[in-house]
Amino acid sequence: MGWSAEQTEAGTRGEPGGPGTDTAGAGTGTAGAGAGAAGAAEETAGPGAQAAGAGSGEGPRAPVALSPSRAGDFMQCPLLYRFRVIDRLPEKPSPAATRGTVVHAVLERLFDAPAAERTAAGARAMVPGEWEKLLAKRPELAGLFADATSDAASVDAGGSVAADGTAPAAPDGAAAERLATWLAEAEALVERWFTLEDPTRLEPADRELYVETELESGLRLRGIIDRVDVAPTGEVRIVDYKTGKAPRPQFAEGALFQMKFYALVMWRLRGVVPRRLQLVYLGSGDVVTYDPGEADLRGVERKLLALWEAIQRATATGDWRPRPTKLCGWCDHQAHCPEFGGTPPVYPLEVRPPDGAVVPQGRMEQI
Repeated sequence: MGWSAEQTEAGTRGEPGGPGTDTAGAGTGTAGAGAGAAGAAEETAGPGAQAAGAGSGEGPRAPVALSPSRAGDFMQCPLLYRFRVIDRLPEKPSPAATRGTVVHAVLERLFDAPAAERTAAGARAMVPGEWEKLLAKRPELAGLFADATSDAASVDAGGSVAADGTAPAAPDGAAAERLATWLAEAEALVERWFTLEDPTRLEPADRELYVETELESGLRLRGIIDRVDVAPTGEVRIVDYKTGKAPRPQFAEGALFQMKFYALVMWRLRGVVPRRLQLVYLGSGDVVTYDPGEADLRGVERKLLALWEAIQRATATGDWRPRPTKLCGWCDHQAHCPEFGGTPPVYPLEVRPPDGAVVPQGRMEQI
């Protein structure tokens, strides 16, 4: 089948012979640096909401919606979900996640140009500019490359903003070298995409598409889809870019669940089951596709409803249990996690035990 102006090559020549190295939980191509904390606000306040501490002026609120990322958080560790969605604890940006943000921006804006101008060289050239745009919005990201021994007068304790409140000081030689290496890695990821898809044959129907729907149960689902292609015959393909490597088969279900989530939302919004779900792994050069059916998506809906019921119970009772896994090593919240000897913050919401009585706010004694 054709997808917009594409002649099907992108959907076939990138098919992997087999999944490559799995992502260990870091650098998997999230759509934004600090996506955990910054993205948590959308679960409670809707699109465009700011995370707590970012000037929103709003206190903690119970979650009202579910996104693929936050659903994944709860399945990975309920306490992580609480830290991100309810407590909205800050998280340090990482070079890998920030690189993902820049690469996604390039792949989105590349389609602003006429088809003939969508070249690998042109896309590579966009990387430094997209980094500068992101840095202008988030000057603290300069600290990702700052030397730990740099002058404290130029860089504060967080490694971000100059002492006089102006833009960050120019990086030293070592920091500049680290930044140059990081930019080159981002450029390599962008260039690899051209070996997997041909943008001159693509005219996406949507890019960075915000979608939201409410199920009959009242559960609200939302998310942002990297790209939506529509064939002349009406078939819909949902595409997601990952800047990490394709996971091993035993770990592939997580990313596929995200895509099925998007497919469910699109089905409920437009009444059409997407013909194809496509994951483009820029880190390993793999393209993974899946063709869902209504039975698949009804199963995802049942899973999400059960997940939402569990989240509502935990929200009402304040019982958010940690679930230790190998991914704990990448968690920013070990200082607050009982598994590492930490103490969670005071629970900011009312606690309702099974009898329905309201218990005053207090610290979680057991979790």
